[in-house]
Amino acid sequence: MTTDSLFLPIALPLLGALLGTALPRKAPLLGLLAALLTSASGLWVSGQVWLGGDLGVVLGGWGSPLGIGLAADGLSVALLAMTSLVALGISLYALSYLAETDLAAHFWPLWMLLWAALNGIFLAADLFNLYVMLELLGLSAAALGALTGSRAAIEANLRYLLVGLLGSMSYLLGVALIYTGYGTLDLGLLGARIQPSALAATALVLMTGGLALKAALFPLHFWLPPAHANAPAPVSAALSALVVKAAFYLILRLWSGPFADLAGASAAFVIGALGAGAILWGSWRALRAERLKLLAAYSTVAQLGYLFLFFPLLQALPAGPARDDLFAACVLMAVTHGFAKAGFFLAAGLVQKMAGHDRIDELGGAAQSMPATTFSIALAGSALIGLPPSGSFIAKWIMLRSVFETGQWWWLPVIAAGTLLAAAYIFRVLSRAFGLEPTPQCFISDARAELPAFLLAAASVLLLGLAAGPLWSLLGFSGVST
Repeated sequence: MTTDSLFLPIALPLLGALLGTALPRKAPLLGLLAALLTSASGLWVSGQVWLGGDLGVVLGGWGSPLGIGLAADGLSVALLAMTSLVALGISLYALSYLAETDLAAHFWPLWMLLWAALNGIFLAADLFNLYVMLELLGLSAAALGALTGSRAAIEANLRYLLVGLLGSMSYLLGVALIYTGYGTLDLGLLGARIQPSALAATALVLMTGGLALKAALFPLHFWLPPAHANAPAPVSAALSALVVKAAFYLILRLWSGPFADLAGASAAFVIGALGAGAILWGSWRALRAERLKLLAAYSTVAQLGYLFLFFPLLQALPAGPARDDLFAACVLMAVTHGFAKAGFFLAAGLVQKMAGHDRIDELGGAAQSMPATTFSIALAGSALIGLPPSGSFIAKWIMLRSVFETGQWWWLPVIAAGTLLAAAYIFRVLSRAFGLEPTPQCFISDARAELPAFLLAAASVLLLGLAAGPLWSLLGFSGVST
């Protein structure tokens, strides 16, 4: 693949969305074909970066910064590869889950638009094209979330849409300030031109605030639990595993890229404190949740908190192997959460579909009737807790090491409490599922839909835990320092 083919992970799902809209009766078949091609193109780009280094191209016949720039490096393709695999699993699951329903014809075009927006965010090389992709992502995500047409789903996703628009406007104001001050929106050129100033700091605050709202960082998370819990299972998995990661990715990209010299210790501490609040509040609400999907939604709030807890630790470490390891651990945790949360939501959707509800206290008999689904929840749950050999265990281990290296011991009780609370709400679910007295509802296994959920959950433990080394190579680091 040449650098000119970087547009394929964006163009292929857009074409799939167009064809699915024009031929609604063939939407599932066309959507699955587009999913296979999009996933293959995303993995191919990732492989090219891993083997040959960074890629970049400017489309439209114009040079930078006038043309539409696309770029791929280790950070972007780590999320691109995760999205390719997780989205493919969601697509295979949706083919069975939405079969013989009226939702399929509407789901597939919107799903392809969302996937194109995700890939566009990971590959876009300038701030304005990132804004365009953020808008497309928010609109398609809100439409997918309201797909069932229920009152609860429509209310939750209208709130999500309004919040997303507010976050986008905040981000766009920051972009406008940057263009006014520096005359470019290209990330590479901006990194060379930007200087610490009040204008640059204001732009960073506006952009980070807007993206934090989209990422549901505590206390801006109020829109996430109802939107994710009331969406169809494939949509819930996409929103939790992929959509919020896009906003987090952009914050990490900005803070570690062009704005690296502007983000000081105080700003990083604020981000970390909000992450700590997310861990404690999200975990507590997950423990008290009565529904399985609502538990998973609050768990997402908590798991996102860990990602933002990396920021003050990264800021405090000087350049070198220890900081490289911590940065890679942050990416590893994000990728692990993507696989684990997708598997968890897909399994929870099967329980809800087969039992007719997802009330946790009435899950007795699920383990006996749906062993593969229950095992998927257990595997995904072990990754959310951070048990070995999951990828999140490695990430937490490196995080804890950095806590002591930087002397920021106050994060230690937060990490410990979050881990214990995660174990409590996961084992609460499993204890009900393995109840000796089955409840009256009838669980019916669906092997076609169970396999994607199981594979995604297993990947968070086996693939990312036992074979995490390639991620360090992809990011350009030699490995975990001793």
